[in-house]
Amino acid sequence: MTSEEILLDCEERMEKAVNVFRDELRGLRTGRATPALVDSLRVEYYGSPTPLKQLAQISTPDPQQIVIRPYDASILKEIEKTIRASDLGMSPNNDGKMIRLQVPPMSGEQRKKMVQRIKKSAEDAKVACRNIRRDSNKHFDQAEKAKEMTEDERDRGKEEVQALLKKFEERITEMAAKKEAEIMEQ
Repeated sequence: MTSEEILLDCEERMEKAVNVFRDELRGLRTGRATPALVDSLRVEYYGSPTPLKQLAQISTPDPQQIVIRPYDASILKEIEKTIRASDLGMSPNNDGKMIRLQVPPMSGEQRKKMVQRIKKSAEDAKVACRNIRRDSNKHFDQAEKAKEMTEDERDRGKEEVQALLKKFEERITEMAAKKEAEIMEQ
């Protein structure tokens, strides 16, 4: 592998790790209603778990309420069962056509727990990036041993990988801090 290929692979994989973290943050409860809270739920539909957003229209008419309108009314009971079984901590109100979820305000203790969860997720994302750095550094060492590049090229490549790691870790920290501030406000 050339230096450019290793760096490109490294950057793509780190970008994926950051995207996974971003998606995880979207699904966290902040005390405000958002369709992302229920996006990750999978409902049993004709024998296979299907993402809720494929089965229903999800909207937030006000900051404390989520409305789920299934395209097929026969699946209302399954959606309700899935919401009750999830760790959302909300009870669905089914009126026969749609489901309404009241998003309760979060207590101070719940907010602190959520911040701890964000910190853990951020650290997991950083660890994933560090593992990618380790793999990339191995590729540089192997390429140098196989005489595909010089020691200087290997060292330069490792420095660039380190710079990439630093950039992605900063993005993760920024995203986590922003979400923590959002949760702690109110």
